[in-house]
Amino acid sequence: MSQGPTIAEIARAVGVSAPTVSKVINGRADVAEGTRSRIEAALATAGYQRRRATTVGGKSETGLIDLVFHRIGSPWATELINGVLSTAAQHQVSVILTELGGLSVPSDSWVDTALARPPLGALMVSSHLEAHQFERLKRRNVPVVVIDTDGEPPTDVASVGSDNWNGGLLAARHLIGLGHRRIGLVGGPENMLTMRARLDGFRSAHAEAGLAYRPELFRPGNFFVGTGYSAGHDLLTLPASKRPTAIFAGADVQALGVLRAANELGIRVPEDLSIVGYDDVPEATWVSPMLTTVTQKLPAMAMMATELLLDLAAGRKPVTTRINLTTELIVRESTASPA
Repeated sequence: MSQGPTIAEIARAVGVSAPTVSKVINGRADVAEGTRSRIEAALATAGYQRRRATTVGGKSETGLIDLVFHRIGSPWATELINGVLSTAAQHQVSVILTELGGLSVPSDSWVDTALARPPLGALMVSSHLEAHQFERLKRRNVPVVVIDTDGEPPTDVASVGSDNWNGGLLAARHLIGLGHRRIGLVGGPENMLTMRARLDGFRSAHAEAGLAYRPELFRPGNFFVGTGYSAGHDLLTLPASKRPTAIFAGADVQALGVLRAANELGIRVPEDLSIVGYDDVPEATWVSPMLTTVTQKLPAMAMMATELLLDLAAGRKPVTTRINLTTELIVRESTASPA
């Protein structure tokens, strides 16, 4: 068979129907695992080559990237989306955006829809695939890159993120260096890797300064303005002797919520309260006082992830599949020594 085995020949060898073999080749989920394993083994033994999407000028005929967010609607998401779109446009590739409504894992129906196209690849932002979902995409040669991962990705999954541990360290060091000793922390979900890393860095800064970390001043939530406002109001209405003189927020939009709560309570920033944000979105310089924040270069993160995905889709081997960008502290007007 000079042209390689046909689906019908594979089906006869395994003792199943040709449509069943086709389902496995196309990554469909509605095949029993035992049958799938036998078909996959027969395909490998016969040297069957799965057909990639037809290419024109080296690009998929669909020319699509699937961009999947656990949740959009914040300046942080907008910065990442813009970075992906600008890079995709340079490569004449379109982007399909999916929001998971706060969930960290897409449904199997999303995988079905994606494989029906199929895309050049998938970018997962603060979300991930279950092992069986990743395997389905992998069998169809659809690469996956995770941006700002919500957990430790498998070793064979590419990722682009930033040094969140260093970001938490820099924020706390700055506030401690100004003389603050009661520092509140408004963060994201405690089970999210980025939040755990920022918290570890925050605690490490306290340890190196010989200060005790105050867990009673930590308020987890999500990286949106509402959490910043409610957590900030909660912290700033504590008795004066327990109230933080500074707050580190895990996102700039949370910091804006804290700022609003402070304004409503008549607490001056930075005279009575210092605030440090995270992300360095454009809105950080639109407020008064302008926000001291940790920058994690969101557009660059998105651009690098898109380039990495396109390299993998084209069969090019990148120098590394794990990219961790540096974080820096940008000092503006919202921090000062305690009164």
